[in-house]
Amino acid sequence: MQNYMWIGFIGAAIALLFALAQRSKVMKFSEGTEKMVKIASAIRKGANAYLKHQYSTVAKVFVVVFIILIVIAFASRGQMLSRFTPFAFLTGGIFSMLAGLIGMKIATNSNARTAYAASESLNKGLRVAFSSGSVMGFTVVGLGMLDISMWFMILYFGFKVQDAYTLGNIMVMNGMGASFMALFARVGGGIYTKAADVGADLVGKVEAGIPEDDPRNPATIADNVGDNVGDVAGMGADLYESYVGSILATFALGAVAGYGFKGMLLPILLAVVGIICSIIGSFLVKTKEDATQASLLKSLRTGTYTAAIISAIAAIPLTYFIVGNMGVYVAILCGLVGGCLIGYFTEFFTSDTYKPTQELSDASETGSATIIIGGIALGMKSTLPSILIVAAAVIVSFFAAGGAGSFSMGLYGIGIAAVGMLSTLGITLATDAYGPVADNAGGIAEMSGLPEEVRERTDALDSLGNTTAATGKGFAIGSASLTALALLVSYVTIANDRLAAAGKELMNLTLTNPTVLVGLFIGAMLTMVFSAFTMSAVQKAAQSIVVEVRRQFREIAGIMEYENDPDYESCVMLCTKGALHEMVAPALLAIVVPIITGIILGPEAVVGLLGGVSVCGFAMAVFMSNSGGAWDNAKKYIEAGHHGGKGSECHKAAVVGDTVGDPFKDTSGPSLNILIKLCSTVSIVFSGVVVMFNIIGLIL
Repeated sequence: MQNYMWIGFIGAAIALLFALAQRSKVMKFSEGTEKMVKIASAIRKGANAYLKHQYSTVAKVFVVVFIILIVIAFASRGQMLSRFTPFAFLTGGIFSMLAGLIGMKIATNSNARTAYAASESLNKGLRVAFSSGSVMGFTVVGLGMLDISMWFMILYFGFKVQDAYTLGNIMVMNGMGASFMALFARVGGGIYTKAADVGADLVGKVEAGIPEDDPRNPATIADNVGDNVGDVAGMGADLYESYVGSILATFALGAVAGYGFKGMLLPILLAVVGIICSIIGSFLVKTKEDATQASLLKSLRTGTYTAAIISAIAAIPLTYFIVGNMGVYVAILCGLVGGCLIGYFTEFFTSDTYKPTQELSDASETGSATIIIGGIALGMKSTLPSILIVAAAVIVSFFAAGGAGSFSMGLYGIGIAAVGMLSTLGITLATDAYGPVADNAGGIAEMSGLPEEVRERTDALDSLGNTTAATGKGFAIGSASLTALALLVSYVTIANDRLAAAGKELMNLTLTNPTVLVGLFIGAMLTMVFSAFTMSAVQKAAQSIVVEVRRQFREIAGIMEYENDPDYESCVMLCTKGALHEMVAPALLAIVVPIITGIILGPEAVVGLLGGVSVCGFAMAVFMSNSGGAWDNAKKYIEAGHHGGKGSECHKAAVVGDTVGDPFKDTSGPSLNILIKLCSTVSIVFSGVVVMFNIIGLIL
């Protein structure tokens, strides 16, 4: 079966060629008027400048970690760490960076084109924005397949690592670089975008009483730049890491379950089939003029659900002929159905076409405090269906794959369920990445003075984008929980192998073991502290923007009368400096805490930590993402004419709720699913160090 792994290259080529075709399609559209071109150029310039600074900062950290990995791998002669891991760490980081960079490049070239297309029709605006999102979606899966297939070929044919168990354990470590880059991209981009957004809303909307994206607001360009560096570049790196991580974790579990290279080929083929199904589904996304939010949602659902159904059908013969266990197919189906259900319930709690968000907007009638309380309660309630769906997927996939007779086969079922959930990531991510493009399009339409009907169309696309973005985050978090469980099992297997090789006792993983219990507490604590760091980072950066915007309104004469332009560049630079300065501490937490915990308390405590961070992190991520999405859409629901519309007291209260929700949904919440997986991959990579050097082990 290993001789068929080249099919991964075919899948990568199909995805990347389709992404290239979609890019060419988007670039044929006009950017519109001279003013629109100028605004789009300023957004592009700001986004490129930020990413240049971010990547140069992250590169320094990568070099340090690469040197540490090289020293450990070669000093121990491969005993504590595979000699391939440091180099795979680099390629994973580079590919993750490219996924985000390419997505951001097309997004900043599509925003004005979407606005101008929306001046002709709603459907044309939707198609341009969705095609832009498709470039991101298919670039992510294409690069992911390329990275995985490339390393398999290098290890198997180049270095003759031809034992499935050994190769699987080496491959699972290769996800660390992607997770590392994703966390920096998501945290840094999230801090940038929400600092600008909060600053622009609080001073512009609430204090000055001017509309969103008004050209008189000094932070409006920074806000539009933030949509791209956070919601596009950060999200692309994030979901690239989820996609690669789920496949690599399943590689390792397939070898342990006794499927050998068959267990590795199946997830690769599922991913390739998912790419083809996603392309088919993408052609079904279209709408009519004057479409409601419900019909726009139906349009996107038609594409994603069709891709999922075709993928489910195609998985039947693949499973039968490769592993011969149709229980594994049930596990794949659990992942696909679970992903769709999580998407549906995320829409239910965050879209203004459903009661939860509409009722949340009612809370604005009694002020900002009540809408904040309502949003927190809504987010907490929204964890119920997501957690139950994942729990059901875990139980059903475990026993369906043969868990009752073989624990390892059951675990493979859980891993393959995660692959099934992410198999149609191409179109799922396209619906997510389309949102920031539509948001930018609305801003450009406002700033360039396009007719009101154009702004109404872009607002409709933007509101839909808020829901699809929340859906994408829920999808990523759900898949992260399954992948994290698979990675946790891989850690246990690898750590026990190292303990056995060192002549030490295997781990005692009972809950009553004090080190396991302490690890659980540390994992839960890490989730809370990480969230606090990222929230605080947004608060500090946003404060500087608020001060700067107030200064400009006060000191630059004629801004409000359109006689002088604000100094947009100063806000862009403040956001850049703030994000780069504040992103390092939370990112390092995810790397340092698992290693220190292992060195002090031993490998058993790390198992507890991974369990704690997975459970607490999953619930927190769903809560924060859905609260933020609901606050945002409650504000847009009011802006559509309910409860007094724009400028009313209800609207001002909703804006305050939205600013609280901004770091919830776009910084802390989505970063948590990367935290979960990065902790797991770091623990796996440094398991050899923890086994050989831990204080508890030396004392006892």
